[in-house]
Amino acid sequence: MQIDGIRWCLYPTRVFLAALLLSFAATGAAQQPDREALPLEPGTPIPDDYYRAEFVILERIIEPEGVNERMSGRTVEAPTETEEVLRSALEDGTTETTLELAPRNDLHLASAAARLERSGRYRVLLAAGWYEAFPPDYEGTPLRVRVGDWIEDARTRDVEGYITIDRQRYLHVNVHLNHWQLAEETPEQSVDAVTDDLSRETPSPVQASDSEDTPATAATTEGAEAQQLPVLAEPAPLELLTWIRETRRMRSEEIHFLDSPTIGVLVFFKKIEATE
Repeated sequence: MQIDGIRWCLYPTRVFLAALLLSFAATGAAQQPDREALPLEPGTPIPDDYYRAEFVILERIIEPEGVNERMSGRTVEAPTETEEVLRSALEDGTTETTLELAPRNDLHLASAAARLERSGRYRVLLAAGWYEAFPPDYEGTPLRVRVGDWIEDARTRDVEGYITIDRQRYLHVNVHLNHWQLAEETPEQSVDAVTDDLSRETPSPVQASDSEDTPATAATTEGAEAQQLPVLAEPAPLELLTWIRETRRMRSEEIHFLDSPTIGVLVFFKKIEATE
């Protein structure tokens, strides 16, 4: 087994991660799962080009001000429309997926994920794998990802995007993830917010004069106000902390690492061979 991507060791924590993964690689190749553990109908032969795809998304524990890259001004394209979900964490903490995920203990990357969590330097946001056939010329559907902390004011998770798997001659993984934080409030925004609050609380001169109309008019106005729907607060604006935009060629039995200064993705594919 090999580790791909060690050339990115630019920070001390990345050197630590490289050493950890190299020691993990020395533990040996991933074992073939038992036929009974595969999500196939009894008696169904194992398909050609059948793999277990594994992903671990992790967050590097670092204060936002410790990030050297400044990406708040970057333009982020609109989210890709997709109905397929790798993992989507809702506000209440429940999760959704459209895949038949394998138990975490069955993943080859499970040990690496556990070691990263124990190190205290990384937080694992997702560790998931599933079985699927990836024949030549396979064009995968983007898999939605929403993980990390819930940003209450913005009504979203702070890490979101998608992962796509394709295959030509080799497997390719395209990782497209954004790591968000609340936008810093400018002095102009603060003044505007106060002005908006005051305008909602204090009636304008026209509104004040209208309130002195005849009782019938006043009653009509009160009835109209009672029928008004509550005004929902607009989500707070976000700004980009870091992102991952990378397509990487995959090799079976190799651990690949794609990263940014704050988030990273471990990828591993295990080819499932038919047994006699």
